[in-house]
Amino acid sequence: MIRALTVRQPWAAAITYADKRVENRVWPTSHRGPILIHSSATVDQTARRHAPLAAVVRGLQLDLKAVVAVARITGCHEDDGECTPWSMAGHFHWSLDSVTALPLPVPWDGAQRLWTPPAELLETVRMQLDDDTAANLADDREWRGQR
Repeated sequence: MIRALTVRQPWAAAITYADKRVENRVWPTSHRGPILIHSSATVDQTARRHAPLAAVVRGLQLDLKAVVAVARITGCHEDDGECTPWSMAGHFHWSLDSVTALPLPVPWDGAQRLWTPPAELLETVRMQLDDDTAANLADDREWRGQR
C-alpha cells in the first residue's frame, strides 16, 4: 500500500533535492514500501541551525502543502549514533531510497503521521512518473487504487 508522510520544510526539500535519506521521527514505523513525500503548511524555523541543510536548500523554492517527491521506506531503526549526517540523536531513523522529485509539486492538504493518499492524488502523482520509476516504487495497481 502506498502511504504519504508530511514533512516540514526545508527538510522535505533536503529529501527531495539532496542526499537526506533518513527521516527522523520520535515514533517507529513498520511500513516498508512506497511513500509520497508531502511538505507541510509550516516551515521549521530552527532548521537553519543545521549547517548542511542551509547549504542544500539555499535558493530553492520551498513548496508548502504539496506532494514534492516519491520514495521508498526500506527500514526503520532506533538511534544507533550518527548513521548519517542527517540523523538526529534520540529519534527513530527511517531509511529512504529511490527518491524521485516530482517535476510539478501537487498541491494537497496532508495529515499527521503516515496517511493514506486518495486515488485522485495517487493518479495525479503517477502521471508525473515514468514507467520505470513507478514500477520501481510500486505495483501499478497500487497507483491506480485497485489494492
